[in-house]
Amino acid sequence: MSVFDLGGGYSARSIPLETYRDACVRLGSRIFGGTSLYAFGAETKALPPLGETFTWGIYVAEELIGWSFASQQSERAVYMADTGILPEHQGRGLYTRLLPHLLETFRAAGYTLVQSHHRATNNAVIIPKLRAGFFIQGLNLYEGGMSVPMTLSLDDTYRDAMHVRSGFQAAGGEVARRLGLPSTPQAESAAVPAVPLPEAQGDDTDLGGGYVLRPVAYETYYDIYIQLEDAVYSSVSLNWPAPARPEPVEYPRYAWLIGHQNEVVGWHYSRQWDARTAYMVNTALLPAHRGRGLYPRVLPPVLRTLQTQGYDLVRSHHHATNNAVLVPKLRAGFRLQGLQVDDHGVMAVLMLSFGTLYRDYMDVRSGLKQPGGEVARALGMNWKP
Repeated sequence: MSVFDLGGGYSARSIPLETYRDACVRLGSRIFGGTSLYAFGAETKALPPLGETFTWGIYVAEELIGWSFASQQSERAVYMADTGILPEHQGRGLYTRLLPHLLETFRAAGYTLVQSHHRATNNAVIIPKLRAGFFIQGLNLYEGGMSVPMTLSLDDTYRDAMHVRSGFQAAGGEVARRLGLPSTPQAESAAVPAVPLPEAQGDDTDLGGGYVLRPVAYETYYDIYIQLEDAVYSSVSLNWPAPARPEPVEYPRYAWLIGHQNEVVGWHYSRQWDARTAYMVNTALLPAHRGRGLYPRVLPPVLRTLQTQGYDLVRSHHHATNNAVLVPKLRAGFRLQGLQVDDHGVMAVLMLSFGTLYRDYMDVRSGLKQPGGEVARALGMNWKP
């Protein structure tokens, strides 16, 4: 019997399928009782036969407090169908600590892909999945609300192919061959020009480690963007054959530069999207300054500024496989709203609400929560507590 030590007195161990099903009946309402699920009538068809299954019980000492169930989906894929942990044991990192053990089991069993679905606003599960290397695959409506399909590739070539599909990187070598695409030669790294940090239009924000976030005029930001663009991006965007014909719409704009030792090492630019929403258009760091936790430190001052400007919502778009940005955004409270294809590729659309009403509304739409209180009244449900 496989046993995983999860620390803090918790463990996970293999259990029979019947034990898992019994636990679902006994504990399911305590774990999932606050969600919204469509109630079907009596079953009319027998369930298809299960392929290979993987069932674990999660224990504290000898008490079963949760489970994880997965089953074979195809000749290459295993499906993580169901994980549940009693509410009083949630928020302790159990799912994050369990996940590597499960993935190693699937790898040892010979699977190439690991798939799962989660309610689209369930950041508590989506974040550890993204950190483990899963990619967002889309959104779909089902009996439980709005779910986000996720896939982890245990094969590096397939993982890189998903980056190519999203436009996050160019196709090359074996990935290009498997996709039936021409291989794009890897561009030689050009010397990055040193750009002095210009004068501020307001007070700097200290980001720690010698970094500052400096507000500047949009024109100042854009001039530096043009100089450093090629040094920052390796994604593949559509090259339009001609400039846009209509004049651009004039929206309020908000621009910052990220400085280190009096040189520009990155930037952020936002603008108004509509009467309630600000749009975080563009954030970038030079390669030498990535991996230092700067993006999570840039987010709070930018969001504070947008909130003080009167916006209720903040929107942003990111390559669907760019987990390095999606994770800090979701940690900051953004919720996944969808996928779209634009000039830059397949983009995940995220939304942050500064107020609780719209945040609760997103949870109701995804099926993560039952409608109640203010959000029920706002939806015309005449909810009585």
